[in-house]
Amino acid sequence: MRIAIIGNGISGITAARFIRKLSDHQITVISAESDYFFSRTALMYIYMGHMRQEDTKPYEDWFWEKNRIDLKKAYVEKVNTSEKTLHFKGGEKLAYDKLIIATGSEPNKFGWPGQDLDRVHGLYSIQDLEAMEKHSDGLKQAVIVGGGLIGIEMAEMFHSRHIPVVFLVRENSFWNGVLPPEESAMVTRHIIANGIDLRLETELKEIVDDGSGKACAVITNKGDRIDCGYVGLTAGVHPNINCLKGSEIEMDKGILVNQKLETNIPDVYAIGDCAQQREPLPGRRPVEAIWYTGRMMGETVAHTICSKPTDYDPGLWFNSAKFFEIEYQIYGTVMAKAPEDHAQLYWEHPDGDKAIRLVYDKNDNNLLGFHLMGVRYRHEVCEKWIKEKTSIETVLSDLSLANFDPEFYQMYEADLLNLYNHQSGKQLTLKKKRNLDSVMRFLSKLKA
Repeated sequence: MRIAIIGNGISGITAARFIRKLSDHQITVISAESDYFFSRTALMYIYMGHMRQEDTKPYEDWFWEKNRIDLKKAYVEKVNTSEKTLHFKGGEKLAYDKLIIATGSEPNKFGWPGQDLDRVHGLYSIQDLEAMEKHSDGLKQAVIVGGGLIGIEMAEMFHSRHIPVVFLVRENSFWNGVLPPEESAMVTRHIIANGIDLRLETELKEIVDDGSGKACAVITNKGDRIDCGYVGLTAGVHPNINCLKGSEIEMDKGILVNQKLETNIPDVYAIGDCAQQREPLPGRRPVEAIWYTGRMMGETVAHTICSKPTDYDPGLWFNSAKFFEIEYQIYGTVMAKAPEDHAQLYWEHPDGDKAIRLVYDKNDNNLLGFHLMGVRYRHEVCEKWIKEKTSIETVLSDLSLANFDPEFYQMYEADLLNLYNHQSGKQLTLKKKRNLDSVMRFLSKLKA
């Protein structure tokens, strides 16, 4: 059986790897972006000099031939599902028996005048990184539009080379549609402390052409002109589905799929950022442009294609990021605006760059989620507590099980427990700090 996979990101490559583990089918992975799979989340570290581009490839170049996975660098212009044929730019064709579409995302553009000028790019692809590198030498100032995770990554990248940055964020606090108010305020302070010119409640109105097709300034909705030699568009992403226009594949914001990641067309599947769940699971979004969900979709669709039909189950919500020096983790349900039935315990360190938030159900005290800033907890422990609907008081008493900070780092579990006791009038005590062996025994019991 001939299996074609459009896209060599984490979704497409995971699908290819698991299909190979499960079968001897012929596999062809197609991408116009790069010759080999690379870690997209590592793009910033190439620019900052922490890694070389070759270091971002999880597999050696010989891996693909050895595992009989054909790689084709080409751009798919058309998908003909009735003939089961892919049409490439240049006129070449490729026939398939089953097709997996894993085309990922592309940066949002909202019709801003000048958005297609030279020196205007997002931060998603190798080509975007090359554009940043090309224009950084002698760059006097950059403007970044959009206050999400990609925007702060780009700000840190320029900042690492001492290039001044003006950061336009339409909200009145950074990423406050996702972060609760205290954490949003913390990141906002941290961005400013790092020397970034953060302009809140400010939107892009126009990108100015210097007369030769290159960006030279932006105009904001407040009428300000900001001179710059580079504009980063980081106002989110959307599914990259341009090559499917005119096909019979049903699409909305993304490619519509069922729980087995099947489209409306037999033998055609969609996974990763470009896939949109027709009936998303409770608490999940129809489109989730997250690395780990893409990986899970790749493994799921591989089993279905190899005669082991499997429903996609993303499990517990998880995400992590880094806001300059502040590490961020979320497990389970933590909302920017908590509903009435959610109780919260929030502790913040006096230095203002560490915080722990525990969310639990007001009615039964069962844990719902963790939100961590500058503090690391073990994924497995947090996940088990949430899945097992563990009482908040049990969690607080045994919180040292979750701590993942290195030895000799200051621990904050006692502070959090004392805060809960003060608010509740209880007298809970913290169990002694657990070593790694006891943590592993704890996890083994939960798995049993």
